[in-house]
Amino acid sequence: MARPHPPVILITGCSTGIGRHCAFALQKRGWRVFATARSPADVEALISEGLDDALMLDVSEDASIQQAMDTLLKRTDGRIDAVFNNAGFGQPGALEDLPREALREQFETNVFGAHAVTRAVLPAMRAQGFGRIVQHSSVLGFIALPWRGAYNASKYALEGLTDTLRQELHGTGIEAILIQTGPVTSRFRANGWEKFRRWVGVGGPASPPGEPSTASATGADTGTDWRERVAASTHRDTYQAVIDRLEGDGEPPFTLGPEAVARKLTLAVESITPKPRYHVTVPTHVFKALKRCLPTRALDIVIRWVDR
Repeated sequence: MARPHPPVILITGCSTGIGRHCAFALQKRGWRVFATARSPADVEALISEGLDDALMLDVSEDASIQQAMDTLLKRTDGRIDAVFNNAGFGQPGALEDLPREALREQFETNVFGAHAVTRAVLPAMRAQGFGRIVQHSSVLGFIALPWRGAYNASKYALEGLTDTLRQELHGTGIEAILIQTGPVTSRFRANGWEKFRRWVGVGGPASPPGEPSTASATGADTGTDWRERVAASTHRDTYQAVIDRLEGDGEPPFTLGPEAVARKLTLAVESITPKPRYHVTVPTHVFKALKRCLPTRALDIVIRWVDR
């Protein structure tokens, strides 16, 4: 049966990968998709490929979020059925090698950005009495792998925010839902490689105790080349494996394409009674089971074995 008005969804982080694929997948299912990206060139590309409602939206800028929401609500007469907070990246590196600025940047996008977008859509959803808030989390939102501490922490925080939202929105007709992905084909690793070179070791051994951090306001290291910073790290031997993984062409075992996420997103926004969590990829399912049945120390052993 044809819908009198197509349902409306806002998706962040659509320039490439999962967000882009999900935007086209839902459009094919009859949704009116407001695909967003930070770059004007990326927005133009999305429009030229058939996503007519593509908009600029930078999740780290409140004004950008509000402008995108104002445009969406004007075009849809105030309607928004769902939001998929997909924008995010992963900051590699041992926690002791990451300055405060690196964690702030990680949280700004993965946590604070998702929170700001959620706050922007909630007034319209409350007014209409329904809506779906879907957060793109990760297997690392409930399992902490080493050398990914900033990303682990951001996804754990996102899970906590979403669980709280689910409680606070009970009875409103608005659902807060998590999609927990494992390895999925995207630009995630390429973006991580850029962040690794930018931040690992900034303000660390290259800056003697008592001297100011070499991190500038924009995050660039003003004192040393990233190779020197890695060489000075206690974790330099381990970092070679991290570098090999980030530079490599191959995919981790059990990697799925972005269509796997699109299928779960479809369930999250179209099911009459959606699940609080949807798991994507074999590792996510396996670690969820292990988390339930293993004591912490035993799980730590499994994690170290997997991450060898």
